[in-house]
Amino acid sequence: MSVAYFDCFSGIAGDMILGAVIDLGVNIEFLKKEIEKLGISGYSIDVKKVEKNNITASDVYITVNEKKQHHRSFKDIKKLIDDSQLDDEVKDLSKKIFYNLAVAEGKVHNTSVDDVHFHEVGAVDSIIDIVGSVIGLKKLGVDHVFCSKLPLGSGFVNCSHGKIPIPAPATVELLRDVPVYQSNANHEMVTPTGAAVITTLAEEFGEMPSIKIEKIGYGAGKIQSSQPGILRVFLGKKEKREN
Repeated sequence: MSVAYFDCFSGIAGDMILGAVIDLGVNIEFLKKEIEKLGISGYSIDVKKVEKNNITASDVYITVNEKKQHHRSFKDIKKLIDDSQLDDEVKDLSKKIFYNLAVAEGKVHNTSVDDVHFHEVGAVDSIIDIVGSVIGLKKLGVDHVFCSKLPLGSGFVNCSHGKIPIPAPATVELLRDVPVYQSNANHEMVTPTGAAVITTLAEEFGEMPSIKIEKIGYGAGKIQSSQPGILRVFLGKKEKREN
């Protein structure tokens, strides 16, 4: 039984999840070919090894050639995924992540799920982060996902709606019933995309279950701070209980 445990000491975001999954050994060329099945054009994906506090991590750079990215509704994204040639399991899980995000956004903005228009999250890079992470975890053969408690930052962040508090309202909605703690970071530590992915995938939040570690992956974030700014993922086999 293959288990992935996300250790979020520096927070979690969509690009950090994808970077950590790639760092575990998912071939980037394989990933690119799978993502091409979405039928999205005008972007490029590059992965670089970077050092964060002397820890080597994989940093994912998604460059979009279009100056202005499209705002997509949940209905648009669902159709994009349904019309693709992706594996059915990848389709279903990706749509579930977007649905949970749409529910949170809809509650914040008093809008129906299908009519929720994603701005930052509807952009090409965020779609690739979410679908790419699902593809990667499936390729790694992960059966169960667990996650640490999540640290929350503070302050404000600018988005398409203007200046909003950290954590973002949609993030808070997604983190209902999830154990969190207040850190001293004056920046966003859990993004809506990161929250949507991990709350959809993780069965439990807290201490790492008893596993035999096989691989460790590190995904780099983009925010510069005194913290390492990386997401660590342990991949291993769950130990069988002796009778």
